Amino acid sequence: MKKSTLIPVLACSVIMLFSLNLSAQNFSDLDKSPMDVAAFPSSYKESNKQVKVIYSRPQLKGRDVKTLTPNGKVWRTGANEAVEITFYQDKMFGDKQVKAGTYSMFTIPNDKEWTVILNSDLNVWGAYSYNEANDVARVTVPVSEGKETLEAFSIAFDDKGNMHMGWDTLRVTVPIK
Repeated sequence: MKKSTLIPVLACSVIMLFSLNLSAQNFSDLDKSPMDVAAFPSSYKESNKQVKVIYSRPQLKGRDVKTLTPNGKVWRTGANEAVEITFYQDKMFGDKQVKAGTYSMFTIPNDKEWTVILNSDLNVWGAYSYNEANDVARVTVPVSEGKETLEAFSIAFDDKGNMHMGWDTLRVTVPIK
């Protein structure tokens, strides 16, 4: 009699032990600056992408965009990791020829113009380890003002492939051909 109850008790104990591990998974909350992707062509129906940008989207949350993107200082262009941009074919980035490949992207904001930088360093957190010696291209583009306020930093492509960045009412466009 004892032998016949021992096996089911051991089997139940083993099952309970494994089920504790299954239910103990911890999932983190949504990041305060969630990641996003912008691509050209932007239609999800188009599988032949020419450019893809992976970036994090910081929120204003009542803060001034000028304090979050200080003039004259290298900015990671988003939050968390530096922006990663992939060109699937050689492109003109502004007036600079860029080879197909993946680059980090930084900006230097100013009131009237931004310098947009492609850098060969990858997997970079913020702009703390930014190394100017690894710049692949730098282009300077004018700042314009949008009609609507964007709470979250955003990157998008138009139908011609130009990359638009916006936050609050700031707008910056980099021609890509």
